[in-house]
Amino acid sequence: MFHTSFSRYLLLCIAALFSTSGNADHRAQRSAAAHDHARQALERGEVRPLAEILARVADAVPGEVIHVEFERQHQRDHPVWMYEIKVLAADGRLREVEVDAATGRILSVEDD
Repeated sequence: MFHTSFSRYLLLCIAALFSTSGNADHRAQRSAAAHDHARQALERGEVRPLAEILARVADAVPGEVIHVEFERQHQRDHPVWMYEIKVLAADGRLREVEVDAATGRILSVEDD
């Protein structure tokens, strides 16, 4: 199931990059910047690999991963890297999962 969900996620990302809408260039640039930030943070040892994070999320929140965001947030007056992962559950609910990118700990799961 994880492999299928991850494969679909990659296809969604590729489709988003080749979208013909007016905001496609902006989204592609933002996506590329987020990818660069994630790669650099991984190389510095600041975050866990995305594959590991997705495996943890798949265990805790079954469904199909349809979107992943990597962002810097401020918590308790210091910045932390976070993954925000949207999962489409089998019952049709859209779940938003926030994960601490450094530890892989799932911080929250909410219906979106």
